[in-house]
Amino acid sequence: MIRERINGALHGAIYNINAAALLLGAASLLSRILGILRDRMLAARFGAGRELDIYYAAFQIPDFMFNVFLLGAASAAIIPVFLEIRKKDDQASKLLISHLLKFFLVAAVTVSVLIALAMPWLMQYVTPGFSGSERDMATTLGRIMMLSPLFLGLSSIVSAVVQSFRKFFVFALSPIFYNLGIIFGIFVFLPALGLPGLAGGVILGAILHLLVQFSSFKNMGFKIFMSPVEGGQRFFKLSAPLKKILKLSLPRVIAASINNLTAVVLVALASTLVVGSITVFEFANNLAGLPIGIFGVSFAVAAFPSLSESFLKKDLRNFTETFYESLHSVLFWMLPASVLFYVLRAQIVRVTLGAGSFDWVDTRLTTATLGILTVFMAANSLVPLLLRAFYALEDTKKPLFINVVAAFLTVIFSLFFIGVMKSSNFFSDFLVNILRVIDVRQVPVLGIALGVSLGSLFNLAWLVRGVKQSIRLKFGIDTITLGESVWGQALKMFVAAILGGIAAFWILRLVNLFVTLETFLGVLTQGFFALAAGLVIYGVILYILGNKEIIRVMEVIKKNMLRLKVLPKELGE
Repeated sequence: MIRERINGALHGAIYNINAAALLLGAASLLSRILGILRDRMLAARFGAGRELDIYYAAFQIPDFMFNVFLLGAASAAIIPVFLEIRKKDDQASKLLISHLLKFFLVAAVTVSVLIALAMPWLMQYVTPGFSGSERDMATTLGRIMMLSPLFLGLSSIVSAVVQSFRKFFVFALSPIFYNLGIIFGIFVFLPALGLPGLAGGVILGAILHLLVQFSSFKNMGFKIFMSPVEGGQRFFKLSAPLKKILKLSLPRVIAASINNLTAVVLVALASTLVVGSITVFEFANNLAGLPIGIFGVSFAVAAFPSLSESFLKKDLRNFTETFYESLHSVLFWMLPASVLFYVLRAQIVRVTLGAGSFDWVDTRLTTATLGILTVFMAANSLVPLLLRAFYALEDTKKPLFINVVAAFLTVIFSLFFIGVMKSSNFFSDFLVNILRVIDVRQVPVLGIALGVSLGSLFNLAWLVRGVKQSIRLKFGIDTITLGESVWGQALKMFVAAILGGIAAFWILRLVNLFVTLETFLGVLTQGFFALAAGLVIYGVILYILGNKEIIRVMEVIKKNMLRLKVLPKELGE
């Protein structure tokens, strides 16, 4: 009986979007907590120094190649085609995945070997500010970590199948095991092997990311190598569906690669600044991405199969309802998260990273960088949903064009603001004053955060406009009116979030009178009470204004998380 319940939870399908998003959000929260633990361990061991600069710089090329490998492994391209084939012929859908896996293996292994050989040459452009020995170490780490995109690419194909069947539980576990692998590397491999041990932990995490989903994949009857009887005799056949996946993936791959290429350029710029600039930006960016991963990505992943099916059925009403309800839910969580992250940025950095070699200057500079990134955090959280709406509509060219322009602007803005922050002027003096780093002159890295924030704002504005155009074009309609009420509700949520942030700020000052901030426990206590006050005020105001999201969320929690004696319907189907 217990075993059946465990199997039901692990391999059961979840059809309710809010239930799926709640599960994915909870798993993402655990994964992000592990990511924070990972960063805290690294910060305590190295501080914001050159060792971590090398480690994060070495990540750039493997990360870039992972997005290149999405040419055959992008879930956003696989799911619509897979669902379309599966409706007609279940065996043909399995054959499609088998061909895709084999195609990916051959292509990815070949490219990985070539990139590993070219790594010394490539690293010259990634780390122009490094010394020769520092660049050599980054090259070594980069070569080791080139195994990571191979396993993560395979895992992406497997996860596309898992998501198509709405088996979100095992999919949700994969990033958790990825971070556990890296943490194991910090504990075990790092003391024995030094920095290459960190790269070994990344490889272990990527392997676990694949394995945790593979059992569910296999239980559904899917295989990498199918027998001739099953239709798997032609190893390199590029069938029409496979060609369609590659065609749909290409703009997605280019867009994702542009994002990573932008990250590479930003790392190259940071490598020319003071030592530790790469690490400071990476730490702040990881913290800013925490709520985006929990809420923005979770709702986007949960909504994508429904969006794809609605488009295939030409069901405009269900498509727009799914899209706008998901958008509303993301804003409901992310608006207060953005405001409270800004108010509590110092407490967040001190609690998560303030240990060991991570000194007071590192803390303040990371806090200031995080403060800039949080300003447009809510805007960034909508991007995953907007992109999946495009992919469900099988429109991948428009977001590609938008992404290229936004990436270009991000680099230009970053270059401009780095120059501004290197000198004393009205803007830089105002910014370092408001962010309380006036006596920390190592602030050019703040220019990168400003460039990223402004670039993301332009990206969001164009994506919102573009997705409305695509919906009208693909469904053959003139106007869309369903979403207008969402923006009205968003304004109410924004006002409530600001008032919640004000409450959190004053609670910080009040608790400061009774709690010492010289200890970890004191900072944690101060942040906890301020966070609680901000959320309570936010919730009460929305309740008074008649917002239905709080009631909906409570119902989902009650039905799907608290009734443990009965397996929820969404998990049992």
